[in-house]
Amino acid sequence: MTTLRDFLLPDLGEGLSGAEIVRWHVDVGDEVELNQVLVEVETEKAVVELPSPFAGTVAELKAAPGEAVLVGHPIVVVSVSEDAGVAMAPEPASARASTSAVLVGYGPSEAPPSRRRARRPATVGVTDGSAGTTSWAANVSTVSSGPVLAKPPVRFLARRLGIDLVGVHGTGPGGVITRDDVLSAVPDIPPLSSPATNPGQSTAVSRVNDGARETRTPITGVRKHMADAMVRSAFTAPHVTEFLTVDVTPTMELLDRLGASRVFEGLRVTPLLLVAKALLVALRENPSLNSTWDETTGEIVTKHYVNLGIAAATPRGLLVPNIKDAHRLTLQDLARALSELTATAQQGRSTPIDLTGGTITITNIGVFGVHAGTPILNPGEAAILCLGAVHRQPWEFEGDIALRSVCTLSLSFDHRLVDGAEGSKFLAEVGQMLVDPTYLIALS
Repeated sequence: MTTLRDFLLPDLGEGLSGAEIVRWHVDVGDEVELNQVLVEVETEKAVVELPSPFAGTVAELKAAPGEAVLVGHPIVVVSVSEDAGVAMAPEPASARASTSAVLVGYGPSEAPPSRRRARRPATVGVTDGSAGTTSWAANVSTVSSGPVLAKPPVRFLARRLGIDLVGVHGTGPGGVITRDDVLSAVPDIPPLSSPATNPGQSTAVSRVNDGARETRTPITGVRKHMADAMVRSAFTAPHVTEFLTVDVTPTMELLDRLGASRVFEGLRVTPLLLVAKALLVALRENPSLNSTWDETTGEIVTKHYVNLGIAAATPRGLLVPNIKDAHRLTLQDLARALSELTATAQQGRSTPIDLTGGTITITNIGVFGVHAGTPILNPGEAAILCLGAVHRQPWEFEGDIALRSVCTLSLSFDHRLVDGAEGSKFLAEVGQMLVDPTYLIALS
């Protein structure tokens, strides 16, 4: 005897209300094992792989690539035999503090509460789940202006595109409004017929005018989250930015020696590595730059650990994954962690846990050939250090003018948490360790 089990979209943390289907790894009729990856979904922060909480046969895929699904709603139905294994839901705290594999079966058992008063759902196409079809009647509701039949993902898409479902003609069974119906209601947009094939790209629909003079792309996913975070940070924390240009010739010479050593064989040794290490050392004497302003409790929270964020430009937008407990890492371990973090972000595989919990950030604009900038704080953090391009220029050296390797460091900080003297002292110490790396080695 078999039972149909719904796999509900789990709560992926950080107050996220839903996600978009990026790519299915299975199809109807496929046999799946416990913890086998079923699907990739994209939240506002990351692309996440969801493993199966059941062992059995895929009976139904509830959403197509590109569709949005709310937390707590089914995304796949699995036919499970009575003796098949069923994963137990982990504790919420551990789910947020572990890798994506522990998301199995985790999530609320019912839909998140609506801001509007709940109305009795319409009954459309309901059949007995034991007969091989699961009911989605509970996912169909009405609005005050008349009955509107649409699944939550379709409603989510309509809200995103600014479409009033009351005026949309439903072509689905019983007049149900489908995804294509919503897209057809937007001027100059043909129905979406094929899913995105690149899991690292957003599945947002772009609006292109007939004359191809402009393109309109819905602000969703990482781009929306980044914009909201930057606006919130810029208008909440009083930013101050300081600049320091230093001669890093000794640092570049040290990097050449480290790169040629057996200890760092197979590892990328870059200026970012030594800048990160210098930042970690300087924080020991300047803990205010590793703190946060807790508006709720009226407290300044000083962190005695460093989760080092690295701003990364990816095909999905700006991400800031962080290296957990970076202050405990040796220089070799830090080099390995930086390489893994960058590769994971570029592949669009950063998990929500990678993107949360940061305490201070470095952004490296030098890779674009830019010398300096005024970076905006990552929300909740006290400081962000910007590394400019290392370039050769005439510089005063030992009483004469010589061609030296020079770069500019920019430090933005929250003036509520860090005063000018503290910020200046921290920046000067980081710069001194790059001017004379023996100072960095001695303090590491």
